[in-house]
Amino acid sequence: MEVTKQFKKANVSDSSKVKQAQEIYVASQWQLIWRRFRRHRLAIAGGIVVIIFYIVALFAEFIAPGVPTKYDVKYNYVPPTRIHFTSEDGFSLRPFVYGYRREIDKETLRRTYVPDRTSKHHIHFLVRGEKYKFWGLWEADLHLFGIKDSGAPFFLLGTDRMGRDLLTRIIYGTRISMSIGLVGVISSFVLGVLIGGLSGYKGGIVDTGIQRLIEFVRSMPTIPLWMALSAALPPHWPPLRVYFGITIILSLIGWTSLARVVRSKFLSLREEDFVTAARLDGCKEARIIVRHMLPSFTSHMIAAMTLAIPDMVLAETSLSFLGLGLRPPVVSWGVLLQDAQNVRTVAHSPWLLFPGLAVVLTVLSFNFLGDGLRDAADPYAR
Repeated sequence: MEVTKQFKKANVSDSSKVKQAQEIYVASQWQLIWRRFRRHRLAIAGGIVVIIFYIVALFAEFIAPGVPTKYDVKYNYVPPTRIHFTSEDGFSLRPFVYGYRREIDKETLRRTYVPDRTSKHHIHFLVRGEKYKFWGLWEADLHLFGIKDSGAPFFLLGTDRMGRDLLTRIIYGTRISMSIGLVGVISSFVLGVLIGGLSGYKGGIVDTGIQRLIEFVRSMPTIPLWMALSAALPPHWPPLRVYFGITIILSLIGWTSLARVVRSKFLSLREEDFVTAARLDGCKEARIIVRHMLPSFTSHMIAAMTLAIPDMVLAETSLSFLGLGLRPPVVSWGVLLQDAQNVRTVAHSPWLLFPGLAVVLTVLSFNFLGDGLRDAADPYAR
């Protein structure tokens, strides 16, 4: 009986392996990429985090508990509010926060905030609060969460020097920082594909000239180049125009890496049989490049784009942190980190570094996602 059971198990395992092999043989390229990608746990986790960040960016006005421009100097440098479930009255299923009571430290004469146990405020979902314009188009006052008493302090991540809610400003800054990376990568992607494709397909003098241009751009120090290009932006420009100006600056700097990748692929593909057949069939060069050569390594370009987005996010954060990029009243993670330039301020108010944690989490998530896509797109992977 035991021999019979082992024989049946062996047959079942062999048949499942045969079925799996048959599915692999008939699967398309994208199906094979997905099969390899979903085995990469860190890439899946990074992709989920990236999706969450972009959802926050799309619905920032609704998700934020307030508006980024509201300030109250009575609550400047308030530490993060703790969420409670238990109190003197017992356990509560609905979370709540305590209000604040200001006190003066007798030793340092600094103003401190201690929880006021007599002021308890429950946290609710779908709360009516401060009015906002969703994407600047529709006026609404519905927020995802908050407290119903609009006058009570509610600062889950603390406040800055002007008493503005840091969580609200980080959520609003997600839209600028994440979108500038995506828009900048798309722009640099177009430049990289066009210039790199032209360099690899034409070869000769054209290839040599483009490669010398790429080497010149890559040899220049990054920060001085950013400073020179940012200084070219007129100081009287409105924030929206500065936003697009910074995006163009990042695109002009970030296209070289992708151009090198596209050029190497074109050098290896232009002598392939399918390219020669298309050329003998009378296809024009633009059609050969767009319809035959580019689709053959689309997966590699997607992986390269995913790895380039965190570089754009870091570039915008660095420019804004140094005061060369976006400026108030625009809210981005780099602009928020300007308050953390003073070491003394950070020592007393370390929660001002929370925007930096958002940058780190975003960069790590994109790197994990890009590594997973690159490994899944490798045609020689097993």
